[in-house]
Amino acid sequence: MVVAAVVTAAGCTSGSSGTEQDASQPLEVWIRQDAGSPAAESAEALTEAFSEKSGIEAKLVAVGVNDFETKLQQRTAQKDLPDIVINDTGQLGNLVTQGLVREVDREGTAGSGDLADRAWEAAQGYDGKYYGVPFNSQAFALLIRKDWREKIGAQLPTSWDELVQLAAAFTNDDPDGNGKKDTAGMVVPGSTTRGYLTWWFSTMLWSEGGDFVKKQGDGFSAAVDDPASVKAVEKLQAMFCDSKVVQPGATTADSATTHTVFESGKGGIYLTGPYMLPRFDGSLGKDTYEVVAAPPGAGGEAAALAEGENVYLMAGSGNEKGQQAFAEFAASPAGQKIGLGLDNGGIIVRLPVNTTLDGAAERKDPRWDVFQKVYDEHGRNAPALPNWATVRQISSEGLNGVVSECSRDVAGAMGELADEIDAELEKQGAKG
Repeated sequence: MVVAAVVTAAGCTSGSSGTEQDASQPLEVWIRQDAGSPAAESAEALTEAFSEKSGIEAKLVAVGVNDFETKLQQRTAQKDLPDIVINDTGQLGNLVTQGLVREVDREGTAGSGDLADRAWEAAQGYDGKYYGVPFNSQAFALLIRKDWREKIGAQLPTSWDELVQLAAAFTNDDPDGNGKKDTAGMVVPGSTTRGYLTWWFSTMLWSEGGDFVKKQGDGFSAAVDDPASVKAVEKLQAMFCDSKVVQPGATTADSATTHTVFESGKGGIYLTGPYMLPRFDGSLGKDTYEVVAAPPGAGGEAAALAEGENVYLMAGSGNEKGQQAFAEFAASPAGQKIGLGLDNGGIIVRLPVNTTLDGAAERKDPRWDVFQKVYDEHGRNAPALPNWATVRQISSEGLNGVVSECSRDVAGAMGELADEIDAELEKQGAKG
């Protein structure tokens, strides 16, 4: 195991992993943000506030969004991990299976009772233990061009079918009034990169009553070939192939591309997170679009993908007490308020994980409350597999295949994908 290599290299005997401890040892803190960005500045403010409060020196390293995993693996190979990593909840399985993180005592974490249960759930591994302290949460809602909707005289959709109908109208009825058919109804990051298509489709799939995996015995089995899942994927394929309501090039688009499509006036409906509001307010104007919860689907549920970031306590640290203190400060009301980015616009806390803090009230913007209510009432974390990231990637590639090749039989393709997922679950020791 990698953790054994890290711990052995560190030496002595005092810490939970046998590493000699020094409570005054400085902490190296990594966050998955680009250096010099407003988010990195917000993280720097958080780190400085922690040092001032605790007396423990902490150095922030903003590791580029696209280079983060590569650089972390390089440090793993060097047996020299940072002390703290703030990273996606979806990466928990990767970190745990490589042995890179320490277990967290939820009950022994100061202020743990104030942190949302759903956020703690996203810090929980397949074995039921916790491997991170919640720091940031988010859920996904629809950004809809209000001016377009009013121009064509449409109402807000009350089902996914109505949402697709609105997308078709945005595609075909010249909502921007330029006399050209050059708008797309739905903006979709359909790339397989980092599992983007699965990431986007999760909300639709769950709302339609389908799923990627399902509980079976003590483990899981694939659910993408269940009838409700197949019907949902057929609707997805039709959006790309029949009604053609998605933007051109959607099958290879990542989120950087789709952000630009929406703000440039080429797309009318975008399912995304609250972190995009400041950018789109600047590029489109806040009165141009509206924020609404995704509607229920055929399954009768208004489910929405929930995710966020944890503070991970990395293995082999020489200052485990400092690690714990940093995590507790980051999740405290003081740390969360810094992360809201009220002073510098660097949003590293989208929705507070600390329930004593009202993010929408702090921001004085009720649109953020839409996302908070979606998270609280309809948010759904990715399944707690040993390594969800791998299953997400496999499923994204399978889904991309049926929207890229319109002649593909969906039921047959989902049967093949289910076999791939089951094989991966078996490999992970999670096959029920």
